[in-house]
Amino acid sequence: MNKTKDIYVTGFALFSMFFGAGNLILPPYLGKNASDLWNWVTLGFFITAVLIPILGILAHAKLQGTMYDFGKKVSPFFSSTYCLVVYIIAVALPSPRTASVTHEMAIAPYFKVSSLITSAIYFSLVFIFVMNRNKVLDLLGKFLTPLIIGILLIIIIVGMFSAPTVMNPSIFDAPFVSGLLEGYQTFDAIGAVVVGGVLVVSMNFNKNTSFQAKKDLITKAGLIAGLGLLVIYAGLIYNGALFNTVFSDNATRPEVLSTLSSQTLGNIGTTFLSVLVALACFTTAVGLITGTADYIKGVTNNSQKGYMITAVLSCLIGILMGQFDVKYIINIALPVLMLIYPTTIVLIILNLIADKYTSEIVFKIVVFSTLILSIPDFLDFIIDKEYLTPIKNNIPLANQHFGWLLPAIISFIITNSVIKNKKHA
Repeated sequence: MNKTKDIYVTGFALFSMFFGAGNLILPPYLGKNASDLWNWVTLGFFITAVLIPILGILAHAKLQGTMYDFGKKVSPFFSSTYCLVVYIIAVALPSPRTASVTHEMAIAPYFKVSSLITSAIYFSLVFIFVMNRNKVLDLLGKFLTPLIIGILLIIIIVGMFSAPTVMNPSIFDAPFVSGLLEGYQTFDAIGAVVVGGVLVVSMNFNKNTSFQAKKDLITKAGLIAGLGLLVIYAGLIYNGALFNTVFSDNATRPEVLSTLSSQTLGNIGTTFLSVLVALACFTTAVGLITGTADYIKGVTNNSQKGYMITAVLSCLIGILMGQFDVKYIINIALPVLMLIYPTTIVLIILNLIADKYTSEIVFKIVVFSTLILSIPDFLDFIIDKEYLTPIKNNIPLANQHFGWLLPAIISFIITNSVIKNKKHA
């Protein structure tokens, strides 16, 4: 296989591992609510659902290790704990959500079966793919992803030329912030540190590939995946805005996507969408569980038994959680994401910055500042808001759920300034 073909196949595979349940159902819903402010929502969504995840892939290209390497400069204990938490989240929330979306949009309209049966069959198939993990990249990159992209582009293009001429007004007071926060629900920053490890391990099967060659391949593939995500997201958000007079006020995320498909492709749209949902969700579940199993295999002395046990447990969790509806899983995920997503973003960025600015002490101070200032956002969904209001009012951007951002930046600058002054003292 030539290098150019390698890059495109790997880029398509990355795209498909990112592009799952949330990536399908979130953008049109955002567009529906954003209306003529869809461009601001798209910009916010782009940052947390495209830019940060692709930066995560570029960080993997630089490190070429596992997720453990992202946090090891903080401490071995922190990194191990972070990995465990992220992998538990990956197999307990975004992975089962793919089965839930598949049932609601691709199975329930055609077959009168329970969501538990759908989830059981779905994760049985996922397990087969995970146990053949050395074939994952080729299968995803060569066959499934081009079909996904093709169907989506048809919906987007047809929608642009057949939409109503009027729009309902936007319901967002801060569309940019709404786009940023909805991007959390894609889980793509977390997905980047998980599936990036899958990519590195898959490449390591070829022992003759140099570090620099793998770095170049991962970097270029990441940019291709990012461009694909941007085009699809922007198209779906724009179409959601164009058709927002067609959707009912209380339409759910899956219902908005289903309506958009039927409006653009007519009766055949439902069938197309069913195939799309099943493929996009399935590839994401395979990527997440493969990444989790790879990690456990690595920490158990390259044990294939550890890999298999992790795959089995992950699929069992998927079956149990996947029987719940999408809205329920999204509601459970939100407080968890408010805590783990900022830390993940900071770890990705720190690992991309030149080593001379990211010593161990810089990692420790910036990461712990971020983690501590993320706690109010997490507690916002757990306890009565009146107890947190006085605290959040005294933290810049906290009421927009970004109270961690300025402290992270300031602590990075101050810590590096102190280190520099000590060296010149």
